[in-house]
Amino acid sequence: MQLFLDTANMNDIGNGIAVGCIRGVTTNPTIISREGRSLKVCIEEIVQLDPELTVLIEVVSVDTAGQVAEARELIKLAPNAVIKIPMTGNGLAAVRLLSAEGIPTAVTLVFSVNQAIAAVCAGANYIAPFVGRLDDIGADGLSLVRSIKNVLNQHDSDVQIISASVRSPQAVADLFAAGSDIVTIPFSVLEKMLLHPLTDAGLLKFEEDWKSVPQQVATG
Repeated sequence: MQLFLDTANMNDIGNGIAVGCIRGVTTNPTIISREGRSLKVCIEEIVQLDPELTVLIEVVSVDTAGQVAEARELIKLAPNAVIKIPMTGNGLAAVRLLSAEGIPTAVTLVFSVNQAIAAVCAGANYIAPFVGRLDDIGADGLSLVRSIKNVLNQHDSDVQIISASVRSPQAVADLFAAGSDIVTIPFSVLEKMLLHPLTDAGLLKFEEDWKSVPQQVATG
């Protein structure tokens, strides 16, 4: 299991790294637009925080040639960069070309098993179903992840599922139980994952009980 942060905010990424359980960062044009800095600067800052992070960077071109050209430049921005390609016919054609060059890709905006199958056949390394957006329209994002995982397992595929558009700690637990390899989340969800009232109560009890333990007095 791996947790990624779905952000380009340096404070959130730094705090996530400090917690010790973050292994990657996912970005997209919307995420980058919130930071008021260029894509290149944002990625450079992420790498400076932790050069071992997997960093997902998305192309913005809609045609195959443009996506391939972008990917060849974007892959240079981070040691462990993965190029995000949209789930379109042009995108899958780009994935096939990039796969032949050894450039890792993640097909994003996946909303069906058939789309996932096509992405695998094109040579994608990762598939990113947007579970929250499916839930928003009354569909079942969790069921989609479970179905994709079943297909991958049936064919011994090593393609990894990155579950995206995740909005609650419970969704994180459910997605990993359904077989997601990676779940990418906002920092606010990570913060909530660490909390539980019984943990707080237990710590308070330990602190109170420790006060009753005789303490050794240092002698000089």
